[in-house]
Amino acid sequence: MAGKDEWTSAGQPDLPDLHLRLRAEVGRIDEQLRALLDAMDRLQGLLDAVVAISREVELPAVLHRIVTTAMELVGARYGALGVLHEDGERLEQFIPAGLSEQEYADLAETGLPRGLGVLGHLIRHPEPLRVHDIPAHPSSVGFPPGHPHLRSLLGVAISVRGEIYGDLYLSERRDGQPFDVHDENVLVALASAAGIAIDNVRLFERVRVGAEQFQRLLLPTLPDLRPFTAAAIYRPAAQPSQLGGDWYDAIPLPDGVVAVVIGDVVGHDLQAAAAMASTRNMLRSLLFDRDNPPGAILAKLDRALQAITNNPVTTTTLARIEPEGRGWRLHWSTAGHVPPLLIAPGHPVEYLFAEPGLPLGVDPEQPRPDHSHFLPPNAVVVFFTDGLVEHPGRSIDDSLDELAALAGGCAALPLREFVEALAEHHPSDGHDDMAILALRTPHA
Repeated sequence: MAGKDEWTSAGQPDLPDLHLRLRAEVGRIDEQLRALLDAMDRLQGLLDAVVAISREVELPAVLHRIVTTAMELVGARYGALGVLHEDGERLEQFIPAGLSEQEYADLAETGLPRGLGVLGHLIRHPEPLRVHDIPAHPSSVGFPPGHPHLRSLLGVAISVRGEIYGDLYLSERRDGQPFDVHDENVLVALASAAGIAIDNVRLFERVRVGAEQFQRLLLPTLPDLRPFTAAAIYRPAAQPSQLGGDWYDAIPLPDGVVAVVIGDVVGHDLQAAAAMASTRNMLRSLLFDRDNPPGAILAKLDRALQAITNNPVTTTTLARIEPEGRGWRLHWSTAGHVPPLLIAPGHPVEYLFAEPGLPLGVDPEQPRPDHSHFLPPNAVVVFFTDGLVEHPGRSIDDSLDELAALAGGCAALPLREFVEALAEHHPSDGHDDMAILALRTPHA
């Protein structure tokens, strides 16, 4: 015993005290590891959020995704994004999230917030704002009727190219705790990424609009085709900024004859658009040859394209409609294109299936078959490209049947409304651009 007392009194560590110190150190390390793991989870969540936001290609979807992503990252019950008016003093747009249907309806009755009170404070002072008690804030003006009574707020500004675009707001953490500095840091980082995403989607929209306008400039305005009536429509692919190769054309010829063309150049780029324009113009110059049927004209076009262009493969249908007795005769030839659709009074809707022939640009020496079909008065012939019916999740036959049913149900509409209905309710998935031209024969 005397030796043990001397050992401890000589300055050697006391075992119970050492155990306490080791336990405290382990606890501290554990807390640091937990904090590090939590920070890593937040960072991963933030990275995932940025990727998710950047996938959106339409501005309304981007703005809504920013709000819902911020709510998920911080664990907030409510969120909103306010877009500033161009005067920079009020909100022009307010995108809320987290409201129940009744809460949204009640709020909509009195009008969505426009940037008063605490929201206005953030507009005037675009620094991160954390408020634990909204009613007690000096700028608070209370809540309008129907607005949920909130207590906490976390708000940050969103900048796009150095200018304030709007403000991102969160309210009411789900765990009941006030927003802390970590929440603020996450929201500030998300707001930076949101500004880039908003800028990108606005640029994307400008490119898409420019591409669509360029595409439409390449397409003709339908001429006066009397005694026939006609309407055409072009719709770009759902994927923005893509030029397409779909086109249509109609030309009145001597002796009451009308020529109709629908076509699709393979590809979605400037080359496809340019090839479409050159093919359409070449075909126009050949249409006035009354001595040759449509198949022979397509054969001439194919040989000319092979000789003087490097255009991609193209599908097309060329048709001529000529008077015949009490009606008209449709003559047509197809180069690998989908068949026309016929809606005749008193008859089922039908596709004019016939030997299609090869697309242009494959083998110009192959023969091109011609076909004909009688058209009674008040019949509608619909020429279209495959973008109207292609869907990876269903067979082409199912899509064609759906289109036939849709066309039959809309046949009584004026032709402009008819083609708009087909373009709006088409059975395809919208991945490709589409062109539709419908022609109606006169009444008897």
